Amino acid sequence: MAVTVADRLGETDMSGPLAGVVTLVGRPNAGKSTVMNRLLAEKVAIVSDKPQTTRQRLVGILTEARGQMVFYDTPGLHKPEHRMNRFMVREAVDALDAADVVCLVVDASVGAGGGDQRLIDQVRRSTRPKVVLLNKIDLVRKGRLLPIIDHYAQTAIFEEIVPVSALTGDGMERVLDLLFARLPEGDPLYDADLLTPHSERFLVAERIREKVLEQTRDELPFVTAVAVERWEEDAEAGRLVIYAVILVERPGQKAILIGRGGHQIRDIGIAARRDLEEFLGRPLRLELHVRQAERWREDPQALADLDRDRFAI
Repeated sequence: MAVTVADRLGETDMSGPLAGVVTLVGRPNAGKSTVMNRLLAEKVAIVSDKPQTTRQRLVGILTEARGQMVFYDTPGLHKPEHRMNRFMVREAVDALDAADVVCLVVDASVGAGGGDQRLIDQVRRSTRPKVVLLNKIDLVRKGRLLPIIDHYAQTAIFEEIVPVSALTGDGMERVLDLLFARLPEGDPLYDADLLTPHSERFLVAERIREKVLEQTRDELPFVTAVAVERWEEDAEAGRLVIYAVILVERPGQKAILIGRGGHQIRDIGIAARRDLEEFLGRPLRLELHVRQAERWREDPQALADLDRDRFAI
């Protein structure tokens, strides 16, 4: 079942003429997911301070009086080292090609590098209107912003350059107006009450993975994945029971994730269960297990299985 937001419209007239896709692109950890969540005023994408948190194209839908804006939150564009990373980059490039408006999200708190120029070159290929959001200005002294603005202005490909902080909301009030002004006319792409087409099973797995990212470090965030294996009702206890597995590649990673006496996996499970109970609006029991799957990031079948439940049927 897809996630809906029934109270989004109220008495909104759905005859608005604007509809289209806004693709959010950028380098890893630029804050694209936080931007989308802020613009939707809902949490669709998980967030963390780890690069490559977003592994697949995530879809968020905003429907209001002006029309419908469909956001594509994409994996950060980077040099791929595994089959999984190649899949991630392909997801971002395909979403860029599908855009009606391209929104480049830049981490303004870090210096520009070679990856930024490659990204600009990639964005330049699109014939669609383009804007750039200079994100994380809450971490930047105002005097440092002007050279960054000038750098992107000199590319001569962006119609708007907007300093923002998706985390605090600073500057974000202008962004929706700028994006809606560049959407084409058309009918809505999705039902008016839909917030995302992703399945609850996929979103649950993502929220569990968010807790893994929050509580692990070094290489573990990059070599873990989460799959929901079973989802059933416990009528007697009046709660939902979710069985999920966390994949790792090596025995040492499994040991670290479980922790001494099982404390690490227990802490992850407690945090995930609390988040999921709020998300699903009901009590549940979460059964978490860690499984070693050597080189799963290079296994086409493993990647296909992880992607299988992304969209609701």
